[in-house]
Formats: sequence, C-alpha cells, structure tokens
Amino acid sequence: MAYWLFKSEPNTWGWDDQLAKGEAGEEWDGVRNYQARNFMREMKIGDLGFFYHSMKEKSVVGIVKVIAEAHPDSTTDDPRWECVDIQAVRPFVKPVTLDQIKAEERLADMVLVRNSRLSVQPVTDAEWQLVCTMGQTKP
Repeated sequence: MAYWLFKSEPNTWGWDDQLAKGEAGEEWDGVRNYQARNFMREMKIGDLGFFYHSMKEKSVVGIVKVIAEAHPDSTTDDPRWECVDIQAVRPFVKPVTLDQIKAEERLADMVLVRNSRLSVQPVTDAEWQLVCTMGQTKP
C-alpha cells in the first residue's frame, strides 16, 4: 500500500463534502499539474491518503481511500488530465497543522514541507505513522 496527501481548499471542497459522498466517494478532479497527475497514475485501489485543508486552515483533517484508479477527468475534454476517486475513511481526532508538521524535524523531508503548493503528493510510511500519531488518529 502507498500513502498520499490530497490538498483542497475547504470552501471549494472540504472534508464535510467528502464525508457527505459516503461510500460512493468522489472524483479528485480539476488537477492541472503534471506531477500531481502522474502521482495519481501511480495510485492503486486501497491506497490511503491524508485529506488536507489548504488556505487558512492548513491542516490534515481526515483519511481517505482510493476507490478507483486513474481515469479521464470528467471536468475536461482534454485527454491529458486524469484523476482518481476517493472515499472518506475517518476524520482526524485532532487536526495536524502545517506549522506542527514543519516543527517536527522528523518530517523535514516531507513533500508538504518542501513543496507545499503541490495538490497531490506522496507520503512515506514513516511520515504517515507520525502524522497519524500527532493527530491521535488510527493509521
């Protein structure tokens, strides 16, 4: 299994929106960055990801699961863009802020710290475990 981080502006698509989709999940559409798209192409059904609120909140607020591998993005006719479908698994007991992540030296190499603008990014096993522990949430 691989781990990922999905960033979204909560006023556009937030954790509550993702939860409301239930088992059906939702396309992670609208990504127009080649690196982020390529990461989605690597995802497999069952991979887990952090759901991250960007903008003002800047925090990991939940865990999602990939329920459909890369397929054409329904929001465009441009064949270059693909997306995966994700489903909410559980909320974080205690959201983990970007400041907390940056303050933890064991997370200094996390993509979120080095390239916080990338909307879809990989997370290592060690980073996954540590962020879950920080958020008092079952990995």
